[in-house]
Amino acid sequence: MKYERRTFPGGTHIQDFKGFTNSLETQEAKAPAKVYIPMSMHIGAPSKPLVAVGDLVKMGQKIGESQGFVSVPAHASVSGKVVGFQRMPIPNGRMADCVVIENDFKDEWLEGLLQTEKDPQALEPKELAARILDAGMVGMGGATFPSHVKYAPSKEGKKADHIILNGIECEPFLTADHRIMLERPERIIAGLKYMMKLADCPKGVIAIEENKMDAFELMIKLTEADNTIETVVCKEKYPQGSEKQLIYSVTGREVPPGGLPLDVGVIVNNVGTAAAVADAVEFRRPLIDRIVTLNGNGVAKPMNYRVRIGTLYRDLIEQNGSVLGDTVKVISGGPMMGFAVYSLDIPVMKGTSGILVFNEESQVLKREEEGPCVRCARCVDACPMGLEPTSIVKAAKRRDWPEAK
Repeated sequence: MKYERRTFPGGTHIQDFKGFTNSLETQEAKAPAKVYIPMSMHIGAPSKPLVAVGDLVKMGQKIGESQGFVSVPAHASVSGKVVGFQRMPIPNGRMADCVVIENDFKDEWLEGLLQTEKDPQALEPKELAARILDAGMVGMGGATFPSHVKYAPSKEGKKADHIILNGIECEPFLTADHRIMLERPERIIAGLKYMMKLADCPKGVIAIEENKMDAFELMIKLTEADNTIETVVCKEKYPQGSEKQLIYSVTGREVPPGGLPLDVGVIVNNVGTAAAVADAVEFRRPLIDRIVTLNGNGVAKPMNYRVRIGTLYRDLIEQNGSVLGDTVKVISGGPMMGFAVYSLDIPVMKGTSGILVFNEESQVLKREEEGPCVRCARCVDACPMGLEPTSIVKAAKRRDWPEAK
């Protein structure tokens, strides 16, 4: 059956390098001897530590309390003992205060968690929002915006008529979202239904890029009988997963400059966030782990792992059997929007979608030398924002920042 491939003006086609991991089942990473839980894993105010050195904690226990409205709590991803507090680098290059927990390897959950809700559909929106907040839920696509804030009633009275689940994952090498759509599709759909109820939104859309047709066909099968949810396929093009481009592709609406998706009646969330929301609502399960793609030519066995929050990059890479001797670059996230990290002693956080390891033989790291601009306009045609990159570059080279802006 043929489906309309939705898209946006501009964009470019790049090699996706997803074939190394997209057909492999997600593996459970071994929990490390110590985890380092940052108190700042989200946009907004950092969490305030609730524990002291020597305290015994259990999995899912709240160890950091949210401060203010735009903030979320932090939870223990292992059971064990709090052995210290450490200020250390996090993937975006900043420093964060971390609670250090020594793992007792008992994996004991806090009493009261993982209990099945008798009738989750009967929960009122306020109760749904409270559970999402208590679980420390943030956007797992990378932005890490607190989920309860995104669904809070607008002061201006704006309402969403579309909730879009972003299953595009257009960054090369990353396949975490692809795998969760194949492995936990029912949880994604359940999470979307809770989001729709929370926002009093009549329509949900699951958007998937055309290089994931197995996931698209599975979602079509699971949603075809539900007239409130539509599954759409988008063209394989970068940056198809960018929020504004995705909204245009799905709805034809254009978010105004400086505006937010809600200005055009849309809320966007990642598919992984939806699955985690379902677990939080139905089982009171906090966000203590996530799927992370470990990939790149410096990786012994490219794989998707379910990783405990607070696991050091070094621990995961070494667990994989990778030798780091000839590594020249490690990227947190994808090669387009990710961060090159200067240390491997940084913790996996709620927004860590991938860890890419490259050695000097990698073709990805090789760049062509800049040549003279011949005003061919290819960059103008590709710009998804309708700008003139050539004019911006010329102004920047003259250090004419007002003109560049």
